[in-house]
Amino acid sequence: MIQHPLHHTHARLLVITSLALIIGGCSPSGPSEQAIRDYAETARPQDPELSGIYQRSCMACHSRGTSDAPLTGDSEAWNRRLEKGMRRLVDNVVSGMGGMPPYGLCMDCDTAEFQALIEFMARPAET
Repeated sequence: MIQHPLHHTHARLLVITSLALIIGGCSPSGPSEQAIRDYAETARPQDPELSGIYQRSCMACHSRGTSDAPLTGDSEAWNRRLEKGMRRLVDNVVSGMGGMPPYGLCMDCDTAEFQALIEFMARPAET
């Protein structure tokens, strides 16, 4: 019995697709949305001074998901912003952006503190 060449092509395609789905299912994925929310609610910078600034100025929006602000630990959301460059992100904090007021409510913060806070918030959630 002679089989049509397309039959072999379809069979190969089915095997390749199946393997891709199996391998894709085994690959590590990021934390769930709920895990990021849980992390964002409790995360604090280790540095006590930076932690105080974060709690006073950043936490209200970046820990609760009640605004358009990216959650602390949501590396996917932060990576899209980081692609624009750290300087631009710091400039956005200084000038304000969307619902974030100028200086992110930290009128006495300097550029280094803003950068450290952004780096902390952009770090992937520890679950």
